[in-house]
Amino acid sequence: MYYALIMAGGSGTRLWPLSRQHRPKQSLKLVGDRTMFQQAVDRLDPLFKAQQITVVTRSEHVEILQSQTPDLPVSNFIVEPEGRGTAPAIGLAAIHLRHKDPQAVMAVLTADHYISRTAEFRQTLDTAARLAADGHLVTLGITPSYPSTGYGYIKQGQQLGTVNHQPVYYVERFTEKPDADTARQMIESGLYSWNSGMFIWRVDRILAEFERQMPELYTRLIKIEAALKDGTYQQVIDEIWPTVHKQTIDYGIMEQAADVVVLPVEIGWSDVGSWGSLLDLLPKNEKGNILVGPHLDIDTRNSMIIGEKRLVATIGVENLVIVDTEDALLICPREREQDVKLVVDWLNKNKRGDLL
Repeated sequence: MYYALIMAGGSGTRLWPLSRQHRPKQSLKLVGDRTMFQQAVDRLDPLFKAQQITVVTRSEHVEILQSQTPDLPVSNFIVEPEGRGTAPAIGLAAIHLRHKDPQAVMAVLTADHYISRTAEFRQTLDTAARLAADGHLVTLGITPSYPSTGYGYIKQGQQLGTVNHQPVYYVERFTEKPDADTARQMIESGLYSWNSGMFIWRVDRILAEFERQMPELYTRLIKIEAALKDGTYQQVIDEIWPTVHKQTIDYGIMEQAADVVVLPVEIGWSDVGSWGSLLDLLPKNEKGNILVGPHLDIDTRNSMIIGEKRLVATIGVENLVIVDTEDALLICPREREQDVKLVVDWLNKNKRGDLL
């Protein structure tokens, strides 16, 4: 059977101060009247029924995400005792799915990305499932719209063929976030896609790659899988998980994996990874402003102003991002919105967990 795994463990620090550890970006209504997590579930219908949707998240996020999707079985939420990166999280979900269905095909998806062309997205997942059933590890590559330095890239190699009218290519290599000149060269070559972080594969295939490339993690996963069978799961995972090393699925598995293919797609995708990405997504008024919450606008242009409770009054300002929450206020020029991470780094360094 085909299963969807929604990765929902991140905290979205680049959207500080709105997104926090206790209120991660996937739980927020950033685009539209549904939260990012609710939209991630919504767009899977009717390809996946509720019983086929699994969520992996951290313990501090379980309650809020469950409350937003009451139709999902509580047992379908897999809880990481603490974050260990995407590789361990995916491995943990894979053993849960193998325990449920040894023939499972799993689509690894995201809880905090925006996709506007949902019908095309579901068709792509259907195509990817056919490829995965044949043993390929499938990744979705986003057709680039500009030479971004904020995304990883996937280089297309030889074309495998066409499935459901979609071209499929072997992956030649994964490339981490490039500098501006390299990004321009990649775009001009026409051979690269953005790395979406979405993957489709059979659970037996991906677990074989874990066994080959990350044997220490695989050994721990097998112990946890055995505990699923004998009823000692919670005790065993609580003991083992703190010993698991942090690692991403890209570094840990995908860069050296065998038989990886890419489906380049145009599905109206955004990772909603910064205030700048929201500026591109949300509708603007006649002055080029995005205004959320109580606001008094006097000669304000090309700005994003988000307020939770208090009135925010702006006079004669341009090209600003202003985000006002109960305990923190962010003001920065639009061209510096990526530097929000510097604020988060400072808060971590100065042990201001109350503001994270």
